[in-house]
Amino acid sequence: MTTTRMLLKNRRLKLYVAAEEAILSGQSYTIGNRTLTRANLAEVTDMIEKLLADGATLDEYDTGTKGNHRSKRVVFRD
Repeated sequence: MTTTRMLLKNRRLKLYVAAEEAILSGQSYTIGNRTLTRANLAEVTDMIEKLLADGATLDEYDTGTKGNHRSKRVVFRD
């Protein structure tokens, strides 16, 4: 999987986790005479599970490209 695609999945996972936290803090609220109802908690948790199963992670440094890590060697000379 490409790095860009994995980064997008990681970003979506972060957004879904934030949405889950918002839902858990209050499913609906009212401002004046208007009422806002948040998304369905079951749908959000299902998408989080799907993204995790697809390899998404909340770790910013893990891009899903296992085995493509590069290393450098430094040789000091007198």
